[in-house]
Amino acid sequence: MAVKWSGGHSCPVLCLAVSAEGLVASGAERGELALWDGGGSPAAQLRLPQAEDVTSVVFSARRPGTLYTAHGETISVLDVRALQEPLQRFHVNEEEINSLSLNDTDGFLAAADDSGAIKVVDLESKKVSRSLRHSNICSSVAFRPQRPQSLVSCGLDMQVMLWNLQKARPLWTVNLQECDTEEESSRSGGQFFNPPLVHSLSVASCGNVFSCGAQDGKVRIFRVTGARFERELEFQAHSLGVSQVLFMPEVYWLLSGGNDGKVLLWDVSSNVGKQQKSPAKSLHRKKAQAAASSRKDGKLNKVASNEQAGVVPKLSIEHGEKVNWLSYAEIKGSRRVLVADQTSSVSAYPLSEP
Repeated sequence: MAVKWSGGHSCPVLCLAVSAEGLVASGAERGELALWDGGGSPAAQLRLPQAEDVTSVVFSARRPGTLYTAHGETISVLDVRALQEPLQRFHVNEEEINSLSLNDTDGFLAAADDSGAIKVVDLESKKVSRSLRHSNICSSVAFRPQRPQSLVSCGLDMQVMLWNLQKARPLWTVNLQECDTEEESSRSGGQFFNPPLVHSLSVASCGNVFSCGAQDGKVRIFRVTGARFERELEFQAHSLGVSQVLFMPEVYWLLSGGNDGKVLLWDVSSNVGKQQKSPAKSLHRKKAQAAASSRKDGKLNKVASNEQAGVVPKLSIEHGEKVNWLSYAEIKGSRRVLVADQTSSVSAYPLSEP
C-alpha cells in the first residue's frame, strides 16, 4: 500500500528529485516547490516567482544542498538549507523547460524545452556553452554517468539522439517512427496508427545503457558503443503512453510509469546486462560500424517480442492515476518508489528486497 505524502502542495505535482542525503524535492503547478523529510512530512515550501509550473528539479550530486528548478523558461538555483529567494537565475531558454540534467562533475547543466532546444550552461562561466536541437518538443535530456561531456535526448519528433559537448550536431540519431514503420508495414499493410512520441529517458548507472518510454506504450532499451547506439530490447510495457522511465541503482532494474495508471518494475539484466566481448562478436560489431559509418541515422534491427524476450514485470502497482514523475529513495533503510500524479500528494510505495 502507498503512503500518501500530503500537505506540501495544493496543485498537481509534476516532478520529483532525491538528494544524496535523502531529501526529497517536489515541484508542482503554479510555482509550488516543496521539500520533504524521510517521514513524508513537508520540511519547507516555496512559491517561485510568476507562479509558473515547476516542471523539473535536480539536486547537485557534489553539493546536495543545491537544487536546480525549472519553472517556465527560467532555471532557479536554490539552497535547500534556507529555502527562500533563489541564489541565482538562468534565463537561457525561449520556451517552457521540460527537463533538466546535471553532469557528474557539476560542470554543465542541460535544459530541454518546448522549442526543441537543449541549452547547455557552463556552471563555472555561467554562460551557454552549447545549443543543441530537436525538430519538435524536446521532452527529456540526460547526461551519461561517468561521461561528463556526453548526453542523450529524446522528443516528440520521435527522435533519440546521442551528443558530445564538443560538437553541435548529434553523434548518432535514431528515428523511432522510421524504424517502427518498416516493421509495422510488413504486418499492417503500411498503415501506422500510434506514433512513438518519446516522453522520457533514463540512463543506467553504467552509463552505456539507456531506456526510452514512448506514446505507443513501449519501452525501448539501447546500448551506446563508441559514437553510436543500438537497440538491445523493446517491449510493450503499458496499454497507454509511457510517461516515465527510471533506472534504479541495481543497474538494470527499470521502473516505468504510464498514462494507464500503472507503475511497473522490470528486471532487464538478462536481456541487456551482458557485454559482448567475444572476438567474433567484436569483429562483427566493427564490420557493422564500418558499414554504417557513412550515415548519421541508425536503422534499428528487429528485436524480440515480449514473449520471446521473456520480459515480464517484477512488480506491478495499480496506482490508478496518470503518472507525472517517478523517483526512488532509500528512507530509513527502506526502499521506496515515489510517484507524482494529477493530485497534490506524492505516493510512496515500498519495494520488497530482490
